Amino acid sequence: MASALVYIETAEGVPTSASLELLSGARQLCGGDGDTVALVIEGEADSLAQELVAADRILLAGSASAAGYTSDRHLAALRVAVETERPAVVFLPNSVVGLDLAAAVAAAEGWPLLSYCTSVALQGERLSARCQVHGGKLEALTECPLPAVIAVNPGCFPEAEARGRGEVVTLDLGDPQGDQIEVLSTSGAAESDLDITQVERLVCVGPGIEEEDNIPLARDLAEALNGELVASRPVVDLGWVEKTRQVGKSGKTVKPKLYVAVGVSGAPEHLEGMREADLIVAINSDPTAPIFDVAHLGTTCDALDLLPVLTEKLKEAGA
Repeated sequence: MASALVYIETAEGVPTSASLELLSGARQLCGGDGDTVALVIEGEADSLAQELVAADRILLAGSASAAGYTSDRHLAALRVAVETERPAVVFLPNSVVGLDLAAAVAAAEGWPLLSYCTSVALQGERLSARCQVHGGKLEALTECPLPAVIAVNPGCFPEAEARGRGEVVTLDLGDPQGDQIEVLSTSGAAESDLDITQVERLVCVGPGIEEEDNIPLARDLAEALNGELVASRPVVDLGWVEKTRQVGKSGKTVKPKLYVAVGVSGAPEHLEGMREADLIVAINSDPTAPIFDVAHLGTTCDALDLLPVLTEKLKEAGA
């Protein structure tokens, strides 16, 4: 079976959730006969072995003290790992860092690259994938020969408890060439105590909410459900809801028990971030809205009329 090399993206030395999902998915895809190898540029061996349980081998090519991501240093390590392991498939998360490295390593090795992948399959000596194009408005089904490089969207692979041998190996990078880029400082988005990926009930507002003054109607419903308010990208771009509450390809991927979509049309980039919810309830006056393709329950009544009534009924039931 094919072997897999998975680039593990880290944040402050800790593997991202997208990388952990990708590692588990790579093991499922490539089967038990081929090794699943994780490459980590920054991190501590002991803690990594506990987190990267799906890996047969963990290649450690740096330390927790490394000074942030630079494309030349990470690409050099990735190329050494590729030359050492000769994998059939190199997996990277479809993130800013992942896309930067995916294109670079594919060009350096002369291998095909498939990016923005939403599903992946191996068919003999060929790799097939469904890939988003034009900002997620279309999907293209494509295939290429092995070996290949793929950048995979979060949520592509189902959760699994696949386990590997977990052997930690130090990767010899040879004589370092030195970074052409120096990291002076890093800063992230404003911190928030709320992690919407851990909330069991979410009420999401889309453009159908019409104006900012109507947002409290959805927030009241979320409070009545003991949940949280979230939003699609158009609403966040308008500044009506903060970025930390955005669901979708450019926001967070959520899998709550209940997801109430209020005035959300259901663009592919939004569906990517919430279609795995246990129960999806759609409120949209347009019966042709794509959100109804994934909703378990739906109504075309006016959300502005429905929300106050629904909130009041929930409060009465709670009382």
